Amino acid sequence: MAVYTDISRAQLEALLEDYALGRLVSFEGIEGGIENSNFFVTLDLDGHEQQYVLTLFEELAFDEMPFFVELGQWLHTRQVPVPYAIKDRNGIALKQVCAKPAFFQPRFQGHHVSREQLTTAHCTEIGTALAQLHLAGEEFYLRRQAQRGVFWWRRESQAIRHLLKPEDAELLQQEVALFDQLREKPFGLPLGTIHGDLFHDNALFRDGHLEAILDIYNAATAFLLFDLAIVANDWCTNAQGQADPVREQALLKAYASVRPFTDEEVAAWPTLVRTAAMRFWLSRLIPWLGVEQASRSGISTKLKDPDEFRRTLLARIETPASI
Repeated sequence: MAVYTDISRAQLEALLEDYALGRLVSFEGIEGGIENSNFFVTLDLDGHEQQYVLTLFEELAFDEMPFFVELGQWLHTRQVPVPYAIKDRNGIALKQVCAKPAFFQPRFQGHHVSREQLTTAHCTEIGTALAQLHLAGEEFYLRRQAQRGVFWWRRESQAIRHLLKPEDAELLQQEVALFDQLREKPFGLPLGTIHGDLFHDNALFRDGHLEAILDIYNAATAFLLFDLAIVANDWCTNAQGQADPVREQALLKAYASVRPFTDEEVAAWPTLVRTAAMRFWLSRLIPWLGVEQASRSGISTKLKDPDEFRRTLLARIETPASI
């Protein structure tokens, strides 16, 4: 579930006094997601009901929030379909509810597509949209280092080494070193604002078309191609971690039709899909091993299987990817 902090009707009505969105009709907690508390909020404005989403951020601190508030509004004004913080009568979007950062967002009406239902059409849609997001973010004026980027995976792979089977510890170190070797090469890969977590359950489709890209709260400044590698490893692989070449080529072709790849990116692709698999293998391993607390406010969260990305990594090593 995704309600770790409850709010009362009185708290919500007090918050809405700052806005011109309408009168509170009802609200309910949203199931799904693992990081924040989310609520559907139904408001009545002049006899017309409209739904919004109120999000309370459980992990991000107030001083981290301006990046995401500004990014959502920046992308929205450039026609990238992402949730964005709605401003109140005074132009203020970021609020405080129960001592946590919070804001209202529009509610999208689309639905998630399960991994088993993903098709080349879905991969084409997300490839196009991700390239548009990257282009829209080219001149975004804020920068943010990824919370779980290169420095994190260097440190954490060493920290859990003693808890792993020797072959897994060696595999992690091999992949960390591989990315370091890529960074040391004289050419430069395009950097920009990336989504950082664009799994299939962070997208909504409606009538067969992409309606929204959700959860931009892992966004950071990083290699654009790394973002695409994260998508490829989730949207274009089977349960055994093996890539579906048809779906993957649909993804890559659609992306490149909007933002063509550089020669350096073509050369780096086989490495970056491995790095992306390693990064999510590691982030799932840590709570699985009990190193990191996996619950908030006494509410248990479902752990995701780290072996899924270990299989993907091994498959990417066995059959190198190509553009």
